[in-house]
Amino acid sequence: SDTASAEPSKDISGPTLKTLLEKAQTTKTTFRIDETACVPDEFNKIQEIVKIWCDEKNIDLVITTGGTGFGIRDLTPEAITPLIDKLSPGLTHAMISSSLTKTPFAALSRPVSGIRGKSIILTLPGSPKAAKENFEAVLSILPHAIELTRGGTGEELHQELRKKRNSDHKLTDTVAHHSHQCLHHEHMHSSDNHESNTLLSNSLSAPVSKRYRKSPYPAIAIDDAFKLVFDHLQTLETIEVPVNEKLIGYVLAQDVNAKENVPGYRASIVDGYAVVASDGPGTYPVVAISLATSSALVAPLKSGQIARIATGGYVPPGATAIVMVEDTILVRTSADGKNEELVEILVQSHEGEKIREIGSDIAIGETVGRCGELVSAVDGELGILASSGIKNLRVFRRPVIGVLSTGNEVVDHSETIELKYGEIRDTNRLTLLSLIQSVGFEARDFGISRDNPEELESKLKSALSQVDVLITTGGVSMGEMDFLKTILERSLGAKIHFGRVKLKPGLPTTFATIKLNGEQPTNEREKLVFALPGNPVSAVVTFYVFVLPALRKMAGYTNWELPKINVQLSKTIKLDPRPEFHRVIIHFDHETGSFQADSTGFQRSSRLMSLRGCNALLKLPANDLLSELSKGTFVEAIVIGPLLDSKNSVL
Repeated sequence: SDTASAEPSKDISGPTLKTLLEKAQTTKTTFRIDETACVPDEFNKIQEIVKIWCDEKNIDLVITTGGTGFGIRDLTPEAITPLIDKLSPGLTHAMISSSLTKTPFAALSRPVSGIRGKSIILTLPGSPKAAKENFEAVLSILPHAIELTRGGTGEELHQELRKKRNSDHKLTDTVAHHSHQCLHHEHMHSSDNHESNTLLSNSLSAPVSKRYRKSPYPAIAIDDAFKLVFDHLQTLETIEVPVNEKLIGYVLAQDVNAKENVPGYRASIVDGYAVVASDGPGTYPVVAISLATSSALVAPLKSGQIARIATGGYVPPGATAIVMVEDTILVRTSADGKNEELVEILVQSHEGEKIREIGSDIAIGETVGRCGELVSAVDGELGILASSGIKNLRVFRRPVIGVLSTGNEVVDHSETIELKYGEIRDTNRLTLLSLIQSVGFEARDFGISRDNPEELESKLKSALSQVDVLITTGGVSMGEMDFLKTILERSLGAKIHFGRVKLKPGLPTTFATIKLNGEQPTNEREKLVFALPGNPVSAVVTFYVFVLPALRKMAGYTNWELPKINVQLSKTIKLDPRPEFHRVIIHFDHETGSFQADSTGFQRSSRLMSLRGCNALLKLPANDLLSELSKGTFVEAIVIGPLLDSKNSVL
C-alpha cells in the first residue's frame, strides 16, 4: 500500500490476519510468523520481496493483502502471477465463492494463488473484513497444502479424513509441522471503470523451461485488430509552416482563403494590341508598349489609339479588348525601322475579349484550400497558395517514425564481410525505412538490437523518446530469445492491445501503446509501437495493413485507408485457414475492361521475391466456406503501387 508503507500505523489488514493466525495456534498445527513487510503499490518492489521470501528464505506460506481491486494502482495480481510456477485455481475459487455469499462486491476482487518452488502464495483483498473472510475460507486446508508442497504425501491426513470426514478442525490437527507465514500487506484502493492490465508476456526471471508452450495472446480478427489500433491513436497537433516546396505531403489543418486577387491587375491573355473595342477594324497609331514587367504604368488609351502588349502585360486604362498580333498588319514603322507607328486591325473585337480581369482567376477571400486536403506535388496546390498571397499556414504535424530490427542473427545489409553460418542480412530495416520515406514521412534508423534484455530495453527507451511511432521487427514469436513483448510490458509499462492477429502472413503482429515515465504529462498522447514479425514479407504486408493507415490518420488524412479496387483472378488460388493478403501484380485488361490480378508466385513469408513487382495485396477470405477461389472471381485488393496497363506500363 502506498499509504501504509508511508505510515505503517494506518495498516489494518496485516494485524487482522496476524490475530487470526494467532487464534489458529490452538490446534496441533502452529503458524509461526517469520517475516512481515509493507511496500508501496509498485510492481518491482512487490515482486522483489516475494521472490526473496520464496527463493532465499524458503517461506511456506506468503500472503499479500491489498492491490487486488479495479483501481489504477491495484497491480498485485499482475506482479504475483509471473512469479507463480503452478496456479491453484481451487484456492482462488474458494476465496471468491465464500466472499460472494456475503456481498456481490466480492466480484470486484481479482485474487490469484499458486505455488512458487515450495512456497504457497495467496493474494487477499486490502479490506480487513474481506481479507479475513478470504483467508478463513482456505485456512483449514492450508496445512495439507503446505505438506504436499514441501514434498509430503499427505497420507496421514487421508487416513484421518476417512475416519472423521465431518470435522474441518481435525483436518488441521493432522498436520504436525510448523508452517511459516509472511505478511505483505497493502491498503486496498476501490475504483471503478478502469481497464485491468493483465500481464501475459513471459517473465524475464523465469527459466526457458517455464516459457509458454502456446501463445497466451489470442489471435484476434483483422477487423478487431484494426479497430484497436485506431481506437488508440489521434491526429497529431497542428503546426505553422511556410509555403514552400517542403509543404508537399502535409495535410491542411484549416480552410485557407486568398489574401490577394489573381491577377492583381488587368492582364492580357495573348501577344497583340490593346484596343477600344467599339473602334472596330481600321488603321491606328501605336501610342504605347506594355510588356509583362513591373515597370511604370501605361498612360490611358483613348479611342482611335492602340497599344502593343505582351502576354501577361498590363492592360492600359481605357482599353476594352485585346486583338492578337495574327489579326493585324504592320502599315508603317519609324524612320530607323525599329518601332511600329501604324498598325491595321483586321477583326472586330468584343468588350473584355482576351483580358484577364482583376480577381478573375482567384478573388480575395476565395477559399483556395480546405481543411483535410493533402498538399501534393501534382495538383497545383503550391502554386495556388503562393499566387494568392499565402505565406504561412497551419497543417497537421506528420508523425516521426523509428525503425528498429532485433535478433542475434541479424547483421547490417551493408556489412562487407562474409556472413557467418546462421547470420542473415537485415533487409527489414532498409525496406521499412524506404517505404516510410517514399510516402512522405520522416523515418529514423535505430539500427539493430541483440537479443539481450538490457540492450533491447535501452534501445527501446532511446527510440521511444525521439519518435511518435516505433516499428520493430522480430522478437515477437515463441522463441526463448523473443523478449520484445516482455520488455515492453514488464520493463517499460506498455499496454499490449493485441499480440497475435488471424492473418497470413503476420500472425504474431503486436500493437502496444506506452507513455515513458517522466517524459510525458498524463494528458499527452501515447507513443505507438508496432512490433512486426521478423519474416521480411510479413513485416512489409503488416506495414501496409496496419501501420501506414495509422500514420496517415495521425497526419490528418481524410482518406487514411489505402485505396481498394475489385480485381479479377487470372488463375485459381487456394485459400488458407487464415485470411490472407496475397501478393499480386494487377494490370488493366482493355479486352475485359477490368483489372486482372496475377500472383507473384510462392507466398512463403520469408520469400522476398513474392514482393517483386507487387502493386497490390489481395484480401482473401479464410477457407471456412470455400477451399479455393476460381479463375475469374472478383476479389478486393489493396493498392500499394502504380497500376499497370496490359503492356505493364504505368497507367
